Amino acid sequence: MRALIVDDERLARKELIKLLEEHPSIEVVGEAMNADEAEQMINELNPDLLFLDIQMPGRTGFQLLESLDSAPLVVFTTAYDEFALKAFEVNALDYLLKPIHPERLSEAVHKINEKEKSRGGRSKDKKLGLEDQVFVKDGDRCWFVSLTNIRLFESDGNYIKVYFDNNRPMIHKSLNALDEKLDERAFFRASRKHIINLSWVEGIEPWFNGGLMVKLKGGDKVEVSRRQAAKFKDMMSL
Repeated sequence: MRALIVDDERLARKELIKLLEEHPSIEVVGEAMNADEAEQMINELNPDLLFLDIQMPGRTGFQLLESLDSAPLVVFTTAYDEFALKAFEVNALDYLLKPIHPERLSEAVHKINEKEKSRGGRSKDKKLGLEDQVFVKDGDRCWFVSLTNIRLFESDGNYIKVYFDNNRPMIHKSLNALDEKLDERAFFRASRKHIINLSWVEGIEPWFNGGLMVKLKGGDKVEVSRRQAAKFKDMMSL
């Protein structure tokens, strides 16, 4: 797995690299000393994993994640335990306190390897699928959520409403741009206004003008346009 280390302390980066030499499944492909440098390297290198410090000059590690359309797996590395709750609220894979002990790093690497097995690996050109995670920010609130938990995207002007759990945050993005990023085997463009997660479909019934009404687990109902209905039937049939 290809990893990028993001930490403003050079000695901390070097120490982590040395510790990771004992874990051949992790390949360190780069180092960044701040969030701006890290964002550029993420776009260039497409790492699978971030070892990410939180408190850095300029933007914090959390603010870096907010700027990414989709994020690699994240293990936070910090000298402060006060951010642990927020780290797990954004679905960080692990949270390592400095100085990092070899035994604790081994536990984190085990989690990383297990997660990678479940994801089935990543490729640079792969679209976002159910095992990928995205950062969603609405005002002061933010979530790092697996796409498997997002059942519906709904266009609302220049924004998209994201449906997961009991949350409905709004993100500033067009539905067309989002549709290009999502794996069409997992997500379906039901209409001009909606993209649905196919794994959440619970029932289908005929609707007006040759369209369909799709019921999602949890009760949400989405109309599939007549234009998309035939394609939808083909996708959902044996």
